[in-house]
Amino acid sequence: MEHFPIIYTNLWDAVIAVPAVMIITQLLKKFFKIRPVWVPTIALIIGLLISVFISHRGDLLAGLFMGWFYGYSAVGSFASLKTTIIAYRNKKARQSKAS
Repeated sequence: MEHFPIIYTNLWDAVIAVPAVMIITQLLKKFFKIRPVWVPTIALIIGLLISVFISHRGDLLAGLFMGWFYGYSAVGSFASLKTTIIAYRNKKARQSKAS
């Protein structure tokens, strides 16, 4: 029976890697005018690069596995934050119209 690799997650993953992917992706969007449809793919590629070459050097399978999570965690976090901000602004706008 083939064993899965042991993949250690730590503070680096949640506090540094995912926000780093978010920041780099947003900078690329701003400077290179990337179409929104390509943003998740770019975040995935950045997450894979960071994971394979920085955080999980020497273990390609773990690097690919965690890179996938870095990229899509960044995309999900950004989408959640954007939805929250839009809902907050709409709520404020409705409250000011009611007053």
